[in-house]
Parts: sequence; C-alpha cells; structure tokens
Amino acid sequence: MQLGSTDRLEIFSDGVIAIAITLLVLEVRLPPARQGALFQDLSSHWPSYVAYVLSFAVVGIIWVAHHSMFSHIGTADRGLLFWNLLLLLGIAFVPFPTSLLADYVHQGGSNAHAATAVYSSTMTFIGLAFLAIWLHLARHPQLLDEDAPAVNLRRSIRRALVSPIVYGITIGLAFVSPPACLALYALIALYLASGPATRALVAKPLAAVRVVAVADGRDEPADDGGASPSPLPRPRTEPEGAP
Repeated sequence: MQLGSTDRLEIFSDGVIAIAITLLVLEVRLPPARQGALFQDLSSHWPSYVAYVLSFAVVGIIWVAHHSMFSHIGTADRGLLFWNLLLLLGIAFVPFPTSLLADYVHQGGSNAHAATAVYSSTMTFIGLAFLAIWLHLARHPQLLDEDAPAVNLRRSIRRALVSPIVYGITIGLAFVSPPACLALYALIALYLASGPATRALVAKPLAAVRVVAVADGRDEPADDGGASPSPLPRPRTEPEGAP
C-alpha cells in the first residue's frame, strides 16, 4: 500500500468545491421585468434566491467539514483518493438539483416533488460518500495523525450517519411536502455546521478521561454516559472489642 501526502488531494478538492459553489450563482437569473414592476418581478423569483443561499451554505459547510477532516489525516492511500473522488462527484453535481429547486419547487405538484427528491438524493449521496471516507479511515487508522486517536473513529462514524439517514428520509418526504424538506435541509445544515464527526474524532477518549479523574484524586471517574459500573461500597469495620 503506497502512502503519500494529502496536499495534492486537498488542493484538487478545494478547486472542485470552489467551482461548484461559484456555478450556483448562475441559477440566479435576471427576471423579464415589466416597466415599473422590477421589484415585484424580482420578488416573484424568490425560489432562486432560497435555492442559491441553501446550496451555498451546504457546499460551504461541506468544504469546512472536508478541511477539518483532512487536517487530522496525515497520509493518503489509493483507496482514500478514490473515495474522495466519489465525494467530489456529488459536490460537483449540486448546481443541477439547485437549478431544479429554483425552477420547480414553487410550482407545486409532481414537478416540485421530483425536483425536491433529486435534491435530497444528491445530498444523501454526498453524506454516504463522507461516511465511506470515515469507514475507510476505520479500516486504515494508520492514515490518521497522532492527534486523532483511532479509538474515536466509531463515534465519528455514528455522527456521520446522521446526514445520509436524515437526507434519505427527505427523499420520501419530498413526495409529501417539499416546503417541509426545505426546513429539514436548513436544520441538517445547522447540525453539520458544528462539525460533529470531526469533533468526535479529536475528543479525549473516555478511558483517558477516567484515568485523569482518578489521578486527580476524585472519588468517581468522569461521567461516561452510564457505561461504567458504580463503585462498590466499602466494607464496614467493627470497632475494636465489639462483640
């Protein structure tokens, strides 16, 4: 297995993401304004603005998540390169479903349902690609930097599961209520903006927290969500000379 620096991978990824996020603005088109009714005609194109802001935020959060993840990856193997290409495939496709949302979500009916379902499917694909990278790191923990304990990868994978699961749910929801999907997209973006998977990766392992707590002379180790048994009661000592 050949290992190499992640520099070229990150530079290439930054370029693809930069192009994708720039292409989003092309979907904000000039309306055919009537004389003296420019403001009214501009306001009638609100779906284009919503779709642009939403997708810009999503792609921006993806870039932040990608940057944060690779700041804790020291080397890249061939498999990581291909999984990253799969992620970029989904990111580069984002302008297309954004255009569908802008053109059809306000029309209602089957077109709105289909446009929203395509958008949800694209985001689900991106979430699964991120998950695939986390799973690859779990199989090859030697790719991580020393500041990222491999023992934390399970927690990172659990948190990375949230994105494809929730976006997958919105695929079905798209055929019920496209506006509800837009609200869920915003909520998922807020969740992902906090970087849950990467924060879990660099968090201090629970075992280390318990060792530090005991070394500090605390009666009980740090709380680990109920996984540690409670300490056994000390046996009673009878006073000397007691019957």
